[in-house]
Amino acid sequence: MHAKTLWACDFFSKKVWTLGGLVEYFVLFFIQPGTRQVHIAGITANPDGPWMAQQARNMCMFFADQPEQARYLVCDRDTKFTEQFRAILESEGVEVVQTAVRAPSRNAYAERWCRSIKTEMLDHFVVLGETHLRYLIQEYVCYYHEFRPHQSLGNLSPMMTGPPDPVECLGPKNVVCHERLGGLLNHYQRKAG
Repeated sequence: MHAKTLWACDFFSKKVWTLGGLVEYFVLFFIQPGTRQVHIAGITANPDGPWMAQQARNMCMFFADQPEQARYLVCDRDTKFTEQFRAILESEGVEVVQTAVRAPSRNAYAERWCRSIKTEMLDHFVVLGETHLRYLIQEYVCYYHEFRPHQSLGNLSPMMTGPPDPVECLGPKNVVCHERLGGLLNHYQRKAG
């Protein structure tokens, strides 16, 4: 009922090698369950109150540019989601709904996206610096939106407009493989006629 106006948000973290040693970076993302659209809000090693308040202001502007105004935002009870973060969003008409304690299934779309990006990409890399992490995440989000099939969307990607090409009956000479991240992420399609 609220698929077009519902968003979910969460963090995932990745340890990154920097010149100062191993640093844990936190990635704040938002996902719309109805379309599976993902928006990376920010990446930081220190998600403190002022940083979270700025991300809330940025998301208010992002939500204002969407075809359907966000009305509900699901997040967990992580202390990083400060009172100020919630107040900024609520001042723009977004009702922040916090999940129950220790109930990851209440934010299932966000939790599943965390698992997807980690198992399909991040777990395969030793990340060297914040710039490298940003590049990897940008590449995965692009792949996720344009090529990765979603069973709940009829095996289409969120940005795909028509049915996928039936490559299994075309034979290897008529299929082109598009690689991302050195072949870790692949997409197959017909050769142009």
